[in-house]
Amino acid sequence: MTWTFFHKLGSPKYFYNLSGKLLPWFSLCCALFFAYGLVGGLFLSPPDYQQGDGFRIIYVHVPSAMMSMGVYSIMAISAFIALVWRMKLADAVVAASAPIGAWFTFLALFTGAVWGKPMWGTWWVWDARLTSELILLFIYFGIIALRHAIRDKNIGAKAVQIFVLVGSVNIPIIHYSVKWWNTLHQGATITKFQKPSISPEMLYPLLAMILAFGLYYAVVLLIRIRCELIKREEKTNWVQQIVRQA
Repeated sequence: MTWTFFHKLGSPKYFYNLSGKLLPWFSLCCALFFAYGLVGGLFLSPPDYQQGDGFRIIYVHVPSAMMSMGVYSIMAISAFIALVWRMKLADAVVAASAPIGAWFTFLALFTGAVWGKPMWGTWWVWDARLTSELILLFIYFGIIALRHAIRDKNIGAKAVQIFVLVGSVNIPIIHYSVKWWNTLHQGATITKFQKPSISPEMLYPLLAMILAFGLYYAVVLLIRIRCELIKREEKTNWVQQIVRQA
């Protein structure tokens, strides 16, 4: 059953139709989680006992940092699938995800710098976590540039897929950097599920924002993949039928 669904999901036409049905639901859930997360985080949660209201940037910084790594992990899995099984949809996921991941990474670095100035007294330090996150941004830029630099689409796609897999070594470095090296960046906060280092009044809005960011990625990814599939399959009958109906 699972293999049948996986096989059907590889069909551009099937995915296009399925994504059209999923988009409204993902968008609605995204809006609801954003509403709860923003109201709860900015207005309902109490000020931090050390940082005051300055801690509230966590509701953007943490989700964007998590998504910067999460998006790349999805790209790495998709690149592997595209290389092994040559699934068109997997390569479309890689192509569509790179700009989104780059924006999440930039947002994580920017909000981290804004948060670091009052907390650390400086906008930037060559901390292990910050430096590896900056490297991730450059990797995203490299993926985008490489795809546009090679004229042959097939060769370009394979080059990007290999590049993505090689660059994935940076993800565990980012995640474990605060454990492997002595850094300014704080350690785990919400991933310590038995005893999180954050009160429930602050934690629940943060979890809502993480879900909202994830759903936002899903919405934008589906839209970008649909556009990518239309371009790639423009000469097929099912795309021509969509064009005639538009």
